[in-house]
Amino acid sequence: MSDFGSHASFGQLRLQARQLESQTESLFVQYSNVSQNPPLEPTEEETKVVKDLEKILAQREDLLASLTRIHDSEQLASATKLHHLQRHKEILIEHQKQFAHLKSTVNHERQRGNLLSRVRNDIDSFSRSPNSTSSAPVDPRREAEYMLNERSRIERSDNLVDSILSQAYATREEFGRQRQVLMNVQRRVTSTASRIPGINSIISKINTRKKRDSLIIATLISLCILALFFLR
Repeated sequence: MSDFGSHASFGQLRLQARQLESQTESLFVQYSNVSQNPPLEPTEEETKVVKDLEKILAQREDLLASLTRIHDSEQLASATKLHHLQRHKEILIEHQKQFAHLKSTVNHERQRGNLLSRVRNDIDSFSRSPNSTSSAPVDPRREAEYMLNERSRIERSDNLVDSILSQAYATREEFGRQRQVLMNVQRRVTSTASRIPGINSIISKINTRKKRDSLIIATLISLCILALFFLR
């Protein structure tokens, strides 16, 4: 790890950060060339590139920690310095993700190449075996590609089964949730229905009172009409 001096200014450390970022991108170019067609075993060049990338990324983490301490120790916060600091952190995160992706790609291609090599060796051994009864010549490359294709189909089938199981579990959970909702609705309906007789009784009393008031008013009107008729 590099020891960044405590007396270095924010600008000096930021300049070092930009230089390390440039070195990281140059190393990525070298590592990308390796990832396209990696050999079965890591070469000295690849090992050196990986170690250099790991070292520089670690140095950049220490450098950003120093930049953060300098910024936090300042009495007057600078929006420009804060923006530069955040940008350097974002670039570091992007480079770390890119490095992890390249390593994963190289490992995957290397495992594929090793598997292909083992399959070819097995086919060659079987072809040279004195107990082999096959009279037709065997193309090791075609047989190896066939084995790899079969493996890919099996992996896709496993992924499809996992996807179907996940959907089935999600559907079961959704059915359970809907069942719970329906049960809650049913309980509410039952609870409301249990209070309906009381409500009906009140409504019935109100209607009875209205009918009685209407009957009284109709009787009074009738009496008034009769009185006017007889008093004329």
